[in-house]
Amino acid sequence: MATNRERTENTQLALLEAARALFVSKGYGDTSTPEIALAAGITRGALYHHFADKRDLFRQVLAREAMAVAADIEAATPKQLDPREALLEGSEAYLGAMTVPGRTRLLLVDGPAVLGVAETMAIDDANAAHSLREGLKRAGMGRGEVSVDALSQLLSAAFDRAALEIDAGADAKEVRAAMRWLVEQALGPARPSNSARPAKKG
Repeated sequence: MATNRERTENTQLALLEAARALFVSKGYGDTSTPEIALAAGITRGALYHHFADKRDLFRQVLAREAMAVAADIEAATPKQLDPREALLEGSEAYLGAMTVPGRTRLLLVDGPAVLGVAETMAIDDANAAHSLREGLKRAGMGRGEVSVDALSQLLSAAFDRAALEIDAGADAKEVRAAMRWLVEQALGPARPSNSARPAKKG
């Protein structure tokens, strides 16, 4: 028999998944809480027991998407990977993660419109943007020349635009190649192996 915690988690998951599907297919504005509750197989009262309102539910849907993107980046950039290669692989992983149907719309279009730019950026800053910023620091980008935080924000915007271009039907291979070229240019020439941190084996 499921525990109270398990039942709570199952109900929240059902609501999040139902809400995501409706937000993607109908948009935030045209989706109602009764529809979400019906799709999740629970009462509207139960929905409000777990989430303050539709906006709160939407925020949690976005946070879940952002965490999934960050997880894909982390999986593609194991600790033993050379910092330069990790940044390039992480860049590829971000664009790959954003091709999940509905994700670009949720995170880059509806998110800022519903929650505002500041709140959406805060969600990103705790996930993919954080991974990018840490990757830049490990690779030594901008050190002593420009602010790593500022560089991270600008590159993050470029990655988001690339994801939007791919979602809109642009040639994904061309866009990915262009982003890789951009990151490589920002990285500059690869340093001699004796001056870089050696990659761990295993």
